[in-house]
Amino acid sequence: MKVKVSRKGHFNAAHRLHNPNWSDEKNREVFGNCNNVNYHGHNYVIYAHVTGPIDEESGYVIDLGELKEIMNEEVLRRYDHKNLNLDCEDFKHLNPTAENIVVTIWQRMRKRLKPSLDLTITLYETERNFVEYSGE
Repeated sequence: MKVKVSRKGHFNAAHRLHNPNWSDEKNREVFGNCNNVNYHGHNYVIYAHVTGPIDEESGYVIDLGELKEIMNEEVLRRYDHKNLNLDCEDFKHLNPTAENIVVTIWQRMRKRLKPSLDLTITLYETERNFVEYSGE
């Protein structure tokens, strides 16, 4: 028997989608307004879903306080009110697309969980645009 436990968080961050190996013209063509040299921002919403067996002694899959602290340390404090391209080591050499951000978040949070637990991260960049990653 496995149960999914979820935690929601949010952070505000700026970024610029840009491939330094491409011409300015190609970057504008592929990324459009998201390639603005002065960056642009999003109010990101993140869901961390942890799935696993219920511990017989505690009754928890994971203590939600622990999940909260992992999300705060690995994601929210690291990215909130930051320019992802300039302020975050994770994206110094990685284009901060929603796809790359969700994989990076998953990698950061995954290392803090027991191996018996599965993790899925859902990241909303806007109300209508979101990505999801489960480590596959």
